[in-house]
Amino acid sequence: MKTVSLPPHAPTLIESTRAIGYTLEAAVADIIDNSITALASCIDLFFFPINDSYIAILDNGNGMNSTQLETAMRYGSQNPNDNRDANDLGRFGLGLKTASLSQCRTLTVVSKQENRVEARCWDIDYVTETEEWSLLVLETEEEMSTVPCIEELNKLQSGTLVVWQNLDRLKVGEVNFDRSMSKKMSDVRDHLSLVFHRYISGEAGLKKLRINMNALPVEPADPFLTKRNTQVMADEVLYIENAKVVVRPFILPHVSALSSDEIDALGGKEGLRKSQGFYIYRNKRLLLGGTWFRMMRQGELSKLARIQVDIPNELDGLWTLDIKKSTAFPPEIVRNNLESIVERLAERSKQTWTFRGKKETSDSVVHVWQRFKGKQGGSYYNINRDHPMVEMFLDAPPQFRRNLETLLKAIESQLPLNQLYIDLNSDKPIENDLETTAHDVEATLKLLLGQMPTAVMRMELLERLSVSDPFIDYPKIIERYKTGGFSNGN
Repeated sequence: MKTVSLPPHAPTLIESTRAIGYTLEAAVADIIDNSITALASCIDLFFFPINDSYIAILDNGNGMNSTQLETAMRYGSQNPNDNRDANDLGRFGLGLKTASLSQCRTLTVVSKQENRVEARCWDIDYVTETEEWSLLVLETEEEMSTVPCIEELNKLQSGTLVVWQNLDRLKVGEVNFDRSMSKKMSDVRDHLSLVFHRYISGEAGLKKLRINMNALPVEPADPFLTKRNTQVMADEVLYIENAKVVVRPFILPHVSALSSDEIDALGGKEGLRKSQGFYIYRNKRLLLGGTWFRMMRQGELSKLARIQVDIPNELDGLWTLDIKKSTAFPPEIVRNNLESIVERLAERSKQTWTFRGKKETSDSVVHVWQRFKGKQGGSYYNINRDHPMVEMFLDAPPQFRRNLETLLKAIESQLPLNQLYIDLNSDKPIENDLETTAHDVEATLKLLLGQMPTAVMRMELLERLSVSDPFIDYPKIIERYKTGGFSNGN
């Protein structure tokens, strides 16, 4: 049978692969994956946003010789179905190129091994001009001297330097690139601190990794707060095609037991609810987190629940891992085993949320007032700062929050307890102890939901109110608003 060779048109394909959808932080993380695979212990990131701006990533790994470097620069250098080393964080043989060129038009990679330095460069403009897969080879010392940060690589015994120049994608729509880069750097730092937190922490069995950004170290962001009194449930081990998947559930301490820094590290109080769920790690590198894979909803009472899932790279195909290594979905055999774990963990989370500390409440309703057991054996009452209606005010500017906190403490400390005792023992009812009417609930809902700028935020607020006083007594009204009652003006 006759065949025709149809190699892809170089300018068209190289431009098309730039649109895969990498964010800056995901692209940087993809390069760091290569550094970890190369057994690097230190990675330095250099962001230079002024004049001839560039981003450079330098590691002290094994480095590459000329053959290895040209293989690394080849598109599709690795078959995703091939068996790989257990510690290999790559898959498709595309990450170095697609991640880098999603952010820039000129990618230069310089690698040092056994005192020999090799340099190769993809320049999209040159590929467009020649209409060939023309990989530039930097041979002379003069050519290499123009590469930013090359002097830092020369100081190492071995390692690799990746340099992004002509940062066209990052500059699109930016009036002040210097200022916008500062925000982007913050996003990159936050992303790396979470994605590689187990490497940066030096978890047992991993080579400890140091990451610096413009000479400042990236600190690990542990989503499980393992150094605190987090509840760790027994590991569940699943075997799929002879590969081991380890599932480790966690229950975070209640928010009242966390410092403000810890709450901020978890994304603030709102972040607690949004970041519950599974955290999927491939070779201890985080792929994605904060999802239940539609096995349950992100509810208020399950927001302390986290599940760490460790998968090996040999199961990439079953988990439908994408090129960016930012999405994955568990196969049916895994989902079936995880559902029972999810149910048990959610129940434990509810107990922690409902019965935290010495709280005396015996149900799962989020009350306005909370009753606690005091140090002397008596009881005391506090206004619940976690009630949705109270939290809405706590999201206000700092001065307002301080004034509100002062007011709440004054109300709590000035309860007319003696008069209440007399009134409760009299024959006359306390007339403000009346049931909230459906009309009151409707009016309050309209007021609260009217302050939410998006449908997503309104739905989240409804979820929280559905387990809170007094709204929990009116499930039909809550359900009606969930199905579009508010948008219809009801």
